[in-house]
Amino acid sequence: MISIEHLTIEFSARPVLSDISFLINRQNRIGLVGKNGAGKTTLLRLLAGEMHPTAGNIAMQNGISIGYLPQQMIFNTDTTVIEETRKAFAKITNLEQEVEQLQLEISRRTDYESADYASLIDEMTYKQELLQLYGSSNFEGEMEKTLLGLGFLRSDFDRPCDEFSGGWRMRIELAKILLQRPDLLLLDEPTNHLDIESIQWLEEFLQTTRSAVLLVSHDRAFLDNVTTRTIEITLGRIYDYDVPYSKFVVLRQERHDQQVRAYENQQKMIQETEDFIERFRYKATKAVQVQSRIKQLEKLERLEVDLEDTKRLHLRFPPAPRSGDYPVIAEDVRKAFGQHLVFEGVTFTLKRGDKVAFVGKNGEGKTTLVKCIMQQLDHDGSLRIGHNVQIGYFAQNQASLLDGEQTVFDTIDRVATGDIRLKIRDILGAFMFGGDISDRKVKFLSGGERSRLAMIRLLLQPVNLLILDEPTNHLDMPSKDVLKEAIQNFNGTVIIVSHDRYFLDGLVDKVYEFGGGKVREHLGGIYDFLQHKKLNSLEQLNTRSLDSDLRRNEVKSCRNEVKSCRNEVKSYRNEGNPHSARSHDSKLLVSESHRPHSELVSESDNIKNSKIDFQQQKERKSQINKLNKQIGETEAQISDLEQQQKDLEAKLSLPENQTDTSLFEQYNKLKHTLEQKLYEWELLQEQLSAL
Repeated sequence: MISIEHLTIEFSARPVLSDISFLINRQNRIGLVGKNGAGKTTLLRLLAGEMHPTAGNIAMQNGISIGYLPQQMIFNTDTTVIEETRKAFAKITNLEQEVEQLQLEISRRTDYESADYASLIDEMTYKQELLQLYGSSNFEGEMEKTLLGLGFLRSDFDRPCDEFSGGWRMRIELAKILLQRPDLLLLDEPTNHLDIESIQWLEEFLQTTRSAVLLVSHDRAFLDNVTTRTIEITLGRIYDYDVPYSKFVVLRQERHDQQVRAYENQQKMIQETEDFIERFRYKATKAVQVQSRIKQLEKLERLEVDLEDTKRLHLRFPPAPRSGDYPVIAEDVRKAFGQHLVFEGVTFTLKRGDKVAFVGKNGEGKTTLVKCIMQQLDHDGSLRIGHNVQIGYFAQNQASLLDGEQTVFDTIDRVATGDIRLKIRDILGAFMFGGDISDRKVKFLSGGERSRLAMIRLLLQPVNLLILDEPTNHLDMPSKDVLKEAIQNFNGTVIIVSHDRYFLDGLVDKVYEFGGGKVREHLGGIYDFLQHKKLNSLEQLNTRSLDSDLRRNEVKSCRNEVKSCRNEVKSYRNEGNPHSARSHDSKLLVSESHRPHSELVSESDNIKNSKIDFQQQKERKSQINKLNKQIGETEAQISDLEQQQKDLEAKLSLPENQTDTSLFEQYNKLKHTLEQKLYEWELLQEQLSAL
């Protein structure tokens, strides 16, 4: 589909990518990895057409469409969420307008035998076929499902985009790109602004999309769940592995070990050769051999070892001063902004040494509660900070608070104390600030580099309560590992606000879930929490499914009634009894009036609207037939899913399956799929009603 051939790009005569070549095939799901500054974003911009290579080329098949989500972008401010999302279907809406205009023009023409009239008919037929190819009939439903999956509420759809934060507006852009269904999706850190539930939804979407995917991410769990191929950029070269990220890590270590052995062998050979040259340089009998060895060294291609693995350092926070037994005690805490309730009834106690996670959808109050603990916001209820508690706080905007005129080294040197000052260069190297970068001014650093620098400052402060708000955003994987290990060895108390499951795994022993104005405590790690959220027990399963089962039975009953009435109408019409047919048409309408989404199916409209242009009637009938066909197919899929659900419920009712979490997960996925199909069926019925 896309061929990258001998691609090279340089900045200020410094090569970023050197003579790289690889292929992207249809439905490939590729993770692009490498340390910060390796050239990952540069490669995405090259593929998106925003940059041009210094040498080499990118060959694409004709008609290939590309959707690119960068890390930073300029947003529109004069539209609502749904209006902005609808732009993803601009091609379809423009085409629909063209078809309507053609239909109007055809209805006004009377020269049925002319070449112009035939040309108009051909043009309209072609554009109608294009609409069918694009699948235009259900894009409103697709928009709704995508926005809901990315964490928006239906009440958000008509809100202006400029009321939302940058993270939420990035979600709107992501929704637009996903809805366009391009041949290739280029995603640069798509999970940075998503909560755990939205990340899981995006994972499921990318696992089933027909688009090829090339993404940059520092979220290991996300990479493992989505990608099946990994391309690493290092030292300007690429290494292509046909495996997901976790397997790539093992193969990369093997490659690195081979590199080190080859490098050491070459260095040994070089040293021996140089010793020979030096020993016999001035002996005439050895002159030919000396010159041969000199030429051999000149032609030798010197091996390099990836420095990323040599920069790792095991860091520790300074010993935490002893605090009281209970650093944080919250009792019936409530916070509201005007009429908007953020949370209420928040009650919990953190013991000294606890490591806990705050999780939940964005906007549910995680950062707000952190600011209440920091005494930056007023609140109702009691929120007590324990004896001798010294707080180290990393906020999402911490990087913007650094002094841009200081160098990287000076920024750390000013907070380091004692013997740690002797290791500043090593510490900077652990977070990819080695070499000349340590002497660069902060104002010239990227957002990700500033975040890492702010994290280093926090690592050096003697505190006993760490509060980290999204600490892993913009951190690459080696830096995350350094930070995670440091937190694991920290003997104080830790509160982490994060959506990075891999980072939280093995790090926290308690999870506080924010949602619906409440904060709920879950004992155990992050994966225990995720498993608990999917399904607790068979009793919970029955409780959860009650409302959806009632709704499903109601819709199923109405669906059967509609089908029965439709068949009776057809039967009477075939028998030539228009009076009975009309009475059953009325019965059909009455029966449908009790449904939550009505469906008006009355083919007698063709008689009532006999004055409508023939072509319009023909097109309308074609649309009705198409919708009826789609409805029939959807009903068959729903019936099949309902049968699968019954079979699974029978398995779950057996005592030996009560603790089988895989069956519960399967049931949840099946139920979700069934609800989506029911929703699609209702949307199709509404479209049929409009005709």
